[in-house]
Amino acid sequence: MIVSVHQPQYLPWLGYFDKIDRADVFVLLDTVQYKKNEWQNRNRIKTAQGAQWLTVPVTYRFPQLICEVGVNGCERWQHRQRQALVTNYRRAPHWESLEGFFGDLFSRGWESVAALNIHVVKRLAAILGITTPIHVASGLGPLPEEPDERLIALTKRFGARTYLAGSGGRDYMDLSKYERAGIEVVFQDYRHPRYDQLFGEFESHLSVIDLIYNHGEASLPILRGLS
Repeated sequence: MIVSVHQPQYLPWLGYFDKIDRADVFVLLDTVQYKKNEWQNRNRIKTAQGAQWLTVPVTYRFPQLICEVGVNGCERWQHRQRQALVTNYRRAPHWESLEGFFGDLFSRGWESVAALNIHVVKRLAAILGITTPIHVASGLGPLPEEPDERLIALTKRFGARTYLAGSGGRDYMDLSKYERAGIEVVFQDYRHPRYDQLFGEFESHLSVIDLIYNHGEASLPILRGLS
């Protein structure tokens, strides 16, 4: 059994969902420190002028955990994002694929960025056809504070012997701890596929919604590199 863990992100890129797809159990780690100006409250779409950010405004005070960070409901971020999607994707071949998803997302009053992202990740995984069970760390009881020990504990929590890490994990993980714990570490090596997009030349590492708008039900095979 393979376990993978990642912070909940907003409208994540293809590699994030590859990580979910390759795991037998995926854990959304909402109990670690929020990182400002990264991917936990924003992601990118493609426009005729290049990549554009879709950003969720947050109320954040260092050093809050992800599960403690609020969404700033005083700003009209949902309206702005809806307009950006209509402007840039209404002519996409599969525009209708995400109407229900965004209709729900933009009609709710989100108070927590963690709750928002957990909802987003689970719904988009289901839309793609990924069936990996997704759990939330804050609902799994106390975990070690030390990062490697925390990941080892989460892997063992589900009776797994393999941990799927992001490629960047090679730079900071102490692999000897996993070896002593009897956990094999496998590193993700995701090769971003090319696919048909709007607006000219291909641009990679956008939100997965760009893929879904352009390819609909064919998105998962493309994400897996099968077509």
